[in-house]
Amino acid sequence: MDMMDESFWTDVDFVRQKLSPNAHSYIISKTLTERAVLDFGAQHGLDVVTVIPSFVVGPFICPKFPGSVRTSLALVLGNQSEYSFLLNFSMVHVDDVARAHIFLLEYPDAKGRYNCSSDTISLEKLSEFLGGKYPEFPIPSPESLGEIKGMKCPGLSSKKLLETGFEFKNGVEEMFDGAIQCCSS
Repeated sequence: MDMMDESFWTDVDFVRQKLSPNAHSYIISKTLTERAVLDFGAQHGLDVVTVIPSFVVGPFICPKFPGSVRTSLALVLGNQSEYSFLLNFSMVHVDDVARAHIFLLEYPDAKGRYNCSSDTISLEKLSEFLGGKYPEFPIPSPESLGEIKGMKCPGLSSKKLLETGFEFKNGVEEMFDGAIQCCSS
C-alpha cells in the first residue's frame, strides 16, 4: 500500500508494541480522542469534522522544540536514532494545517475525517534535498542511508481535502526553511 486515506486508523495495539512509551502515549491519545469525538458527534447529531495532519513541519513559536520538527530535522541534527522514522516521510507545513482547519470550518459540506499532508519523501530524497539546499550542515549522503532499517509507512493521501477545493501553499522547501530559521534564531 502506497497511500492511506481517511478509512485507515492507527492500530493502537501495534503502536503499543512497537514504539517507546513517550511516542506511543501521544499517538494513542490522539487516535482515541478522535474516535471519541466522532462517536460523541454521531450519538448527539453533531456534525464533527477532524483534520489529521502528517508530521507538521515549519516555523514554530513555542519555547520547546516540537517533536515533529525535531524528527524532521534528524539528518540536519545528526539524530541517527530517528532516521528510521524518515524512510517514507509524510509532512505538511504548519500554516497549511491552520489554513485547512479554517477552510473546513467554512466549507458547508465538510463531513468526517480529512487527511492533511502535502508531501511524502523518502529518506534518500530528503538527504539529497537537504544536502543541496543546506551545504553548511553535515547531511549524510543518500548512499550512506541505504542500510537504515525500520517500518516504511505508507504516505497519507489528502485527496478528500483537495477535492473540496483546498490548496496547499507550502512545499518541502518552505517547511525546512522555516524550521531551520527558527532553530538558528
